[in-house]
Amino acid sequence: MANETVLVLTGIGVAPYSARGLEQTLQPINGAGQLRRTINGELVDLSEPQLRKFTSTISGSDQLSPALNGIWPGKTVTVDCIAELCYPTSGGSADRPVVSGSSRVEGAMTYYRPQLAMMVTDWQVREDEYGRQVSWTLQLEEV
Repeated sequence: MANETVLVLTGIGVAPYSARGLEQTLQPINGAGQLRRTINGELVDLSEPQLRKFTSTISGSDQLSPALNGIWPGKTVTVDCIAELCYPTSGGSADRPVVSGSSRVEGAMTYYRPQLAMMVTDWQVREDEYGRQVSWTLQLEEV
């Protein structure tokens, strides 16, 4: 059977018929930006570069449950994201490992899917018995 998705969750797996209709968010963790105003009102960034990490939510709605048995908060996984990041092709570069084969150039920008080492922080599964629909959410933070 061909892959139903480009999402790869190494350490969890992606069960067949659990991954259609996927969505993924990527956003900076709370500590990534420490913005403060000086006494003169100028906005400055006091954040440490090592705190520039992502949080992610992956959600789907399909026919079967995802492979979440035995997966608890604290489990470390490698995520080949479905969400893309981009940078200027001239003078820019990817700041995360690139999922093999995912890099492409569109005009002056290069798009890629990042591969992130992440930790499970929470998950939820909801099943509609009559409609035979399983909805799920997986929350992660970059380690």
